Amino acid sequence: MCAQVSACLACAAAPAAESLAERALPKEVNIALSLPTIHCAACISAVERELAKHPGVNGARVNLTLKRANIDAAPDVTAEELVGVLDRIGYEAHELDAGALSATGTDKAGRDLLMRLAVAGFASMNVMLLSIAVWSGAEGPTRDMFHWVSAAITLPTIAFSAQPFFRNAWSVLRHGRLNMDVPISLAILLAVVTSLWETSLSGEHAYFDAAIALTFFLLAGRYLDYRTRAVARSAAEELAALEVPRATRISDGTEDIVSVADLRVGDLILVRPGGRMPVDGEIVEGTSELDRSLLTGETVPVYGGPGQRVSAGEVNLTGPLTLRATAVGEDTSLHRMADLVAIAESGRSRYTSLADQAAKLYAPGVHILSALSFLGWYIWSGDLRMALNIAAAVLIITCPCALGLAVPAVTTAASGKLFRKGLLIKDATALERLAQVDTVVFDKTGTLTAGTPELTNLGAHSRRDLEIALALAQGSDHPLSQAIVRAAQAAGIKPAPISGLEERPGYGTEAIWQGLTVRLGRPDWLGAEAGSQTSAWLQVGRDDPVAFTFTDALRDGAEEAVRALRDAGKAVWLVSGDAETPVRALAERLGITHWIAAARPEDKAARIAEMSADGHKVLMVGDGLNDTAALAGAHASISPATSLDAARVASDIVLLGRDLSPIADAVATAQSATRRIRENFQIATVYNVVAVPIAVIGLATPLVAALAMSASSITVSLNALRLR
Repeated sequence: MCAQVSACLACAAAPAAESLAERALPKEVNIALSLPTIHCAACISAVERELAKHPGVNGARVNLTLKRANIDAAPDVTAEELVGVLDRIGYEAHELDAGALSATGTDKAGRDLLMRLAVAGFASMNVMLLSIAVWSGAEGPTRDMFHWVSAAITLPTIAFSAQPFFRNAWSVLRHGRLNMDVPISLAILLAVVTSLWETSLSGEHAYFDAAIALTFFLLAGRYLDYRTRAVARSAAEELAALEVPRATRISDGTEDIVSVADLRVGDLILVRPGGRMPVDGEIVEGTSELDRSLLTGETVPVYGGPGQRVSAGEVNLTGPLTLRATAVGEDTSLHRMADLVAIAESGRSRYTSLADQAAKLYAPGVHILSALSFLGWYIWSGDLRMALNIAAAVLIITCPCALGLAVPAVTTAASGKLFRKGLLIKDATALERLAQVDTVVFDKTGTLTAGTPELTNLGAHSRRDLEIALALAQGSDHPLSQAIVRAAQAAGIKPAPISGLEERPGYGTEAIWQGLTVRLGRPDWLGAEAGSQTSAWLQVGRDDPVAFTFTDALRDGAEEAVRALRDAGKAVWLVSGDAETPVRALAERLGITHWIAAARPEDKAARIAEMSADGHKVLMVGDGLNDTAALAGAHASISPATSLDAARVASDIVLLGRDLSPIADAVATAQSATRRIRENFQIATVYNVVAVPIAVIGLATPLVAALAMSASSITVSLNALRLR
């Protein structure tokens, strides 16, 4: 049947035109949001459900491990809208630069290792079944057939599954070095080559089963090792993603939303309330209050007005501000902090793990022993085939299977134990480094304290003042106002009837109550003198202002953690970007004798470096952007799960709950884990002392090699499980 052709040219052209129009439509955009306060499956459901209801959102996926949401939305949907949506249901959100995160969140390496492990496991089971038939007495053509079938299974499996060992071994050999993968690769290859040779000569023994079992056991260890650090990513990359991707530039009186990369020094930039500063600059218009807690650790917002300098990453709280850019791109303070983190990370990466230290001794020792066995037997017997078989047996029976499992088995057991206590181990060598610490440095805001102000003198005020203060505080999102709201409502206070409520950005709120002007805000706005404590002031008419004082509430378990660390003989420091008065008060309350206040991010990193240079092994515990470089530079580091992505990524261990008391347990567990790792190395050494003579004198048949490998691996794993 012939296709019918339309007589109407317009009709015929319409499908093509529609197709072109569809291709011309703008594609959907991907928006990435950091969600530092989510902590459970209920949070995921609430966030995804609320985002999905927003017009223009096509899909939203939340990753609890990364504390991040990825949203596919129509081009007219902005990140600011979605941040507001989540704020209304009580979730803090920050926009991330999706482009800067394009390389993160993937798990290709883990999937690759798991696939190779599965192939090796399936193949080893089949080859072992064939080997059992040979060990049971199969002879002649039957034995040869089983060997050839084993070869047909083993060769492609080894070629695929053992690639990680071959690649790593080749990469270090090219640079004239040795690591644990060199004897592994040599043992596997020599076992396969000698087995093929023996099979072609109708020999009695073949090591196909040993070669593939070795590959399987070591891939299992490699995968366990990978999983312990799968969540670790580059903190410098996270910091770069926190830089605001777009900004509102003012030119010739018009506002244009442009990429931050297009901003230049001297540009005028509008930052609305709730927005993050995209550049370093100077305020030229507007007044507001600025939240610098992520950069400096200061708990109390500071006043911002014309002439004041601001830094990229600070948050504008109450009023619109116009900035003149003084530093953009790589010259901003936030970018310089990212550089500090990258430098600190590279320094910590030079740590030599116990496994690497063992490899330096083990690898050359095994090679020398195998070579001597080959030469000795060849000189004594003149039989190349026998000498090569014995050399291969020495390599196989002394294979670093137990050594390959020594660290991953312990790390996995210790990670499970600490996870049940609320600690997530991210880095493969974190436990080893944590066991060595002798000094612990704490940040203040958000770490030892909850990071939210708490009203301390509720009972000092009349009910009238509390009702007026509550009514005024309800009209502001300022942290001190919200603290008054929480305390007053908890005490059963009802707000006074007021009218004309107005927020004065950078100063406070005012309204009319019974014909009198009432104000709640900064002391200098009300003609009061600020004391040493954090405070907000209330003035009713012409009455003298009265102070509402605040403190930063202690985090659960803070006192217990500091006490336990001191009892364990650790030196404890408090290093904070907050002002001197609250830092001193907290140090005295917790019994910390060493403290530093008003420390900038570079000061914290420098102090950690100074301690390290003096020979101290420092554990840093912090949560903010201002702690990130110090976290990356410390010998070991811990951050709470509620901290910003960059701080969590820079740390070795994440504290999942709000209680700090497990920190001391983590140090004790790390010391126990390190002892188990050393014991495993001793077990492997004893195993080799017993097994090597058996191999050298020519008694290491494939059955003996397989049993010896399995026995050593099981012993090491059982020793690791003692940690539980």
